[in-house]
Amino acid sequence: MIRFLSTSLVLGFLIFSPDILRAQGAEKPKEAPPAANEAAELAKKLANPIASLISVPFQNNTFYGIGPLKGTQNVMNFQPVVPIKINENLNLITRYIIPIVTQYDITGENSSQSGLGDATISAFLSPAKTHNGLTWGAGPAFLIPTATNQYLGTGKFGIGPTAVILKQTNGMTFGALANQIWSVAGQSDRADVSQLFVQPFFTYNWKSGAGIGAVGSITQNWETKIFASSVALPLSGITKFGKQIIQLAVGPQIPISGPNRGDFGWRAQVVLIFPK
Repeated sequence: MIRFLSTSLVLGFLIFSPDILRAQGAEKPKEAPPAANEAAELAKKLANPIASLISVPFQNNTFYGIGPLKGTQNVMNFQPVVPIKINENLNLITRYIIPIVTQYDITGENSSQSGLGDATISAFLSPAKTHNGLTWGAGPAFLIPTATNQYLGTGKFGIGPTAVILKQTNGMTFGALANQIWSVAGQSDRADVSQLFVQPFFTYNWKSGAGIGAVGSITQNWETKIFASSVALPLSGITKFGKQIIQLAVGPQIPISGPNRGDFGWRAQVVLIFPK
């Protein structure tokens, strides 16, 4: 738990210490943060889940006080985004989410589990050009049973539709991403999967590339009739480590509803950015 808090505090310190970053840039000119216009453009693209930009986010989510045993759960999502140009008018945006989970006192007193969770792979066909700042994408989503522990996954293969729609204007990005996945194969002794996931999001970016946002997480499990929701409030900034451009983000994550929702949580994120 201390390690999780330390990660969040370090990221917050880096994001909100521009004087220190500038001082480092003065000592090492090659490591200076991106120019303001470049940072603003990158921040705009990162706020768009289906932007034509290769990025590799490492998103760490920590919740405390879960369930009757007040357990702790940490989920590190490795979630690269790889765009593929189909033609001048159409892109295919592929998104991969591979969770690495560590949890304590969730399944029982003095219990712990750690390992991979189930992976989710999505592919969005999206127009290469936006119209009045409005863009959209749609395609399939796949659930892959990569979990290394029965408590960390479903044991099922799943498939279903996914879509996203958003608008960008005057530094703001707002929209929603959704998918519905049904299980189609897998372990016969595990429960079937029928789950809806909706992620509304809002981000405001300044010209410096710094940003503030709100990202919701709404899950409806139709099989178990369980509804859960939370909201993350990240603050972000863009800088460089050597030649590598990165985005750093950190903020509270607030559970809203759910039978085993936590008392409080944090989200800390590092995004490796690879502009064309």
